Amino acid sequence: MQKELYKNLYRTQSIRLKEWDYRINAAYFVTICTKDKAHYFGRIEDSKMVYSLMGIIADVLWYEIKNHNKNIELGDFVVMPNHIHGILILQNEHIDDEMMETGHALSP
Repeated sequence: MQKELYKNLYRTQSIRLKEWDYRINAAYFVTICTKDKAHYFGRIEDSKMVYSLMGIIADVLWYEIKNHNKNIELGDFVVMPNHIHGILILQNEHIDDEMMETGHALSP
């Protein structure tokens, strides 16, 4: 099964742990890649990232996450030409019924 995981360029079955409850308070490392690895977010010039307009928007929207969810702390974040990496720190005080009913934050 592991050999098949990335065969179709990342649009395969979930790699989330079935036994892990993703509502648990923890730090989660997130990577978001662009379609076809296109350099939408900018370019590397003299070993530094030079943001495109989309890269600036990605950077701004990362910091907006806290304004939309009070249970999230933001860890380190970096914009690369064709992907972004970030650490989201989940700090739920309680798990509400709506999360459980809709399946949000649950592993598949």
